[in-house]
Amino acid sequence: MSEGSGGTLGPWVFGAVVVVAATYLIASAEPPAAQPLLDPAATPRPVVARGNLAEDERATIELFESASDSVVFVSRLRLVRDVLGRPRQAAVVGTGTGFVWDADGVVVTNLHVIADGIGGSNIRFDEAVVTLADGRDYPARRIGFAENKDIAVLRIDAPDEHLKPIRIGTSSGLRVGQKVFAIGNPFGLDRTLTTGVISGLDRVFDAAITGRPIQGAIQTDAAINPGNSGGPLLDSAGLLIGMNTAIQNSTGASVGVGYAIPADTLNRIVPTIIRDGVYRRVGLGVVLRDARAAFVSPEDGKPLTVAGAVVRRVSQGGGADLAGLQPEDLIVEIAGTRVRTGDDVFRELDERQDGETVEVVVLRQGRELRLDVSLTTI
Repeated sequence: MSEGSGGTLGPWVFGAVVVVAATYLIASAEPPAAQPLLDPAATPRPVVARGNLAEDERATIELFESASDSVVFVSRLRLVRDVLGRPRQAAVVGTGTGFVWDADGVVVTNLHVIADGIGGSNIRFDEAVVTLADGRDYPARRIGFAENKDIAVLRIDAPDEHLKPIRIGTSSGLRVGQKVFAIGNPFGLDRTLTTGVISGLDRVFDAAITGRPIQGAIQTDAAINPGNSGGPLLDSAGLLIGMNTAIQNSTGASVGVGYAIPADTLNRIVPTIIRDGVYRRVGLGVVLRDARAAFVSPEDGKPLTVAGAVVRRVSQGGGADLAGLQPEDLIVEIAGTRVRTGDDVFRELDERQDGETVEVVVLRQGRELRLDVSLTTI
């Protein structure tokens, strides 16, 4: 046999020997010992009857079953384009929650659920689709919004029999410690129920779009997570007392501090948007900026530094103009409330009405002036 053929045969012969040996070992091995059979008489353990649910459990179940049909899933859609810039398809870029406001197909949610930007003309709106509790999808039309309140009002064309308006309560008279229930779509998990208590009242947090403060918020420890935005916060009677809107933390997940816009705020603003297509807040008719101004005290002649909101511009014919406010006036008080920033002015005017008169205290060249300003919509 040549050296070349021996090099080829060797491995083959070795493999054959291994196979034969393995076959011999298998053929000559003793069969495994028989395993004991399972007890043929074994049966499932008897089930112990639970009995009735606790009263508070029954109440929570009834509340969820009654209110959840009013809660909707809001999907935000954006047109995706190909490399040539041609429209290709609509992609879901965000999800949130909303609730049916009335039998005309009005749906209320947070503005940041359907839009982003920094306010005013910089708000970017996307298409929205509303999914009812029965799974039916409806494209939503935007009626209007209140950007400084993070409120958006939509309408869908759905048959009356498919719409279940939420029952609206009041947020006045709420007390810390009351039980509350939140229904929403956290992380896309539709109609999720979380429970907790009112853990604080009259809180302030910043609107997602504008960064302006939202007053009088309800604080709750009911778990609020991304996707819960726009969903209802309910009391133990199943009545709407707020709209879940924000989480207080740096990670975006619930840590037990969530904020809801009060129902009384919603019930004041939403009907206005439905009627007029827009919500106009009241104001002084000025443009402000935060400032610290140095004056000489008229009492002792010593330097005096005062924080306030300085008037940058006065709208002609507005309440401030008619009352005599001038550019560079430093507003230090409104209706008896000390003013240190422009946000303080915003807070004080937040719940006031068109035509209402407030006393404004300004410093002008070191002199204090008290002016009565009639508020107007802006």
